[in-house]
Amino acid sequence: MSVATPSSDRLPFAPLLGATAIGVYLLVVAGATAALADAAAACSSWPVCRGDLGSTTLLIAMGHRVAAVVVGLLVVVVAAAAVRRPGVSRRVRAALLLSVALYPVQIGLGAVVATSGAADPFPAAHLVTGMAIFGGLVLALAWHLEPDDADEATSDHAGVTAEAGPDQDGSPADPAPSPTGLYRAVATAFAYFRLMKPRLMWLLCLVAAAGMALAAGPALQVRTVVLTLGGGVVAIGASGTFNHVLERDVDKRMSRTADRPVATHRIPVRNAVAFGLVLTAISAWLFLQVNLLAAGLGLAAILFYSVIYTLVLKPNTVQNTVIGGAAGALPALIGWAAVTGRIGLGGLVLAGIIFLWTPAHFYNLALAYRDDYARGGFPMLPVVRGEATTRKHILLYLGATLLAASVLTAVADLGTLYALTTTALGAVFLWAVVRLHRERTESAAFRAFHASNAYLGALLLAIVVDALAV
Repeated sequence: MSVATPSSDRLPFAPLLGATAIGVYLLVVAGATAALADAAAACSSWPVCRGDLGSTTLLIAMGHRVAAVVVGLLVVVVAAAAVRRPGVSRRVRAALLLSVALYPVQIGLGAVVATSGAADPFPAAHLVTGMAIFGGLVLALAWHLEPDDADEATSDHAGVTAEAGPDQDGSPADPAPSPTGLYRAVATAFAYFRLMKPRLMWLLCLVAAAGMALAAGPALQVRTVVLTLGGGVVAIGASGTFNHVLERDVDKRMSRTADRPVATHRIPVRNAVAFGLVLTAISAWLFLQVNLLAAGLGLAAILFYSVIYTLVLKPNTVQNTVIGGAAGALPALIGWAAVTGRIGLGGLVLAGIIFLWTPAHFYNLALAYRDDYARGGFPMLPVVRGEATTRKHILLYLGATLLAASVLTAVADLGTLYALTTTALGAVFLWAVVRLHRERTESAAFRAFHASNAYLGALLLAIVVDALAV
């Protein structure tokens, strides 16, 4: 990755803009939480709340209004700074002025919600306007952080292949002395375990657990959890195994995958295929103990990742990561369906969060391994369109993820823990992405990658805790 040092006159503006965006996001999430807590009914006067100061809902409403004043001042300050500051582009100024123009509308809608007892359609309009203000700030931040000189991209990814090297000529590495006995059995078992891509399991299981918790609340049954997560773990293992088989030749050309069990012939292709089929059958059986829809979605997840993503999307389109996010989103629907036997709004919104989070998460890894993906011939976004475009897309998809998370606050019965988690960890994620834009290094990409994992992991845990505590 290239390294560039931004000019010092631009340094203070981006943090101010990022802080303002998070402030608006806090208002959006707090507003939805206040609506769930019936804060409008507890504080029907405006702009000052009158009532029992010992009431939690009244305190929520008051805190929301105080925060609105502070954040409103920040929006005005950052817009004024953009107008007065040389070098700020017209589109950045336009996005910020739009946010400023929408803010009085947001205030007016908030007043109507408070004085009318949150009568429809005003609460929805209030939420959508807040989301639009946040979206304008995120767009302004993404445009402001764009470098003046875009980096080079590889326009013809199909022509990018690995150059032959001592360990990347397509042939197996020199065999090590053949172990015997217990050591060999353990090594073989570990190789099969690696086929299952175990590092993916914890997060995807959390996605399914969050879907179940949202659907069932405190009534969630242990049997449903055990069977659903068991089927999910085995389904992930089957998908990973087929991925190893189908990408074995490409894996040999990439340094991060060259030591995979099928690529190095530690596990024969025939054995790996048989292992994947056995895992698929076990997964289907476990899901069938829950219900037919969960089993169908589990099988769809295996087929989508193994065939659609691995064979069709990943080697052929720059949008592979975006469309492929559906594979990670399916566990949310599986978890919801395991409880209800159908697909509901809460499960769809949770799946949408995962779908939008995937590019914001994985593009960081694609930046760090850009050269490796180029050797493999994959049309990843940094390879085809360059690092600057990829960094911008990370920020935009992060903004979309946070907006989707605020929608879940509005449609699901979640509490303060979820609101604080998405705001605090969302701010950390945004900070890491802004650092990535400024430093443009491999370590910054890994930092943003880990921040994305922390955000989603904490968010899913908060969903489980809040949903089960209701």
